[in-house]
Amino acid sequence: MQTLLDKINEQVEVFRTNANLQVTKNNKAAGTRARKAALEISKLMKEFRKVSVEASK
Repeated sequence: MQTLLDKINEQVEVFRTNANLQVTKNNKAAGTRARKAALEISKLMKEFRKVSVEASK
């Protein structure tokens, strides 16, 4: 579970960095990277929910 949390935190940081670049410097490539990271975060959060439910049983 810890590795999953590490992956989530890594993707959140990638998203935060790239979204900030898109907003502040109008960097279109950073926007693409931010959207990709957001999609990956969504997948990881679904996986976290699944693992968390299993761990609570």
